[in-house]
Amino acid sequence: MTDLVLTLLGPDRPGLVEALADVIADHGGNWLESRMAHLAGKFAGILRVEVPPAKVAPLSAALSALQERGLRVVAEPSDGGEPPPPDEARTMDLELVGLDRPGIVREISQILARSGANVEELSTNRSSAPMSGEMLFSAKTRVRLPAGADVVRLRAELERMASDLMVEIRLVETALEAKGRAR
Repeated sequence: MTDLVLTLLGPDRPGLVEALADVIADHGGNWLESRMAHLAGKFAGILRVEVPPAKVAPLSAALSALQERGLRVVAEPSDGGEPPPPDEARTMDLELVGLDRPGIVREISQILARSGANVEELSTNRSSAPMSGEMLFSAKTRVRLPAGADVVRLRAELERMASDLMVEIRLVETALEAKGRAR
């Protein structure tokens, strides 16, 4: 089987996921994992499928034909890379909440990049604060730190940034990773 990573974007409307799933199934594909969301009137997503090698070209052509229905899909072969075993890297969850202002994601990503962290998942949102009505920014991030990363230093840099930006921040090792280390 060949793994493909698909990215998609189109105007949000009922039936987009069904159209995509039909094309994948019609070509012997198996839907493995995905992240999809409605954003500002658009439907966007990324997913991974596996398909028999002989069906890769016909599937790619059929996915391109979905553009006639308003859905742009790009298919690329996966590099097949798997994350390193838990003893070689640490996975951490980072959560942030505070008043919205430009540059928050840049500030966080600069600190993470300096520590060698790989952002595996990032979910952000902006919402109105319950009492004041001011705009709040929240972020949930899963990062993988290389073996030997200085977590104490990373935490100190994040806390310094949180103080400067007046946001609340929380960095914790994921429960799954922590259990693996306890053995």
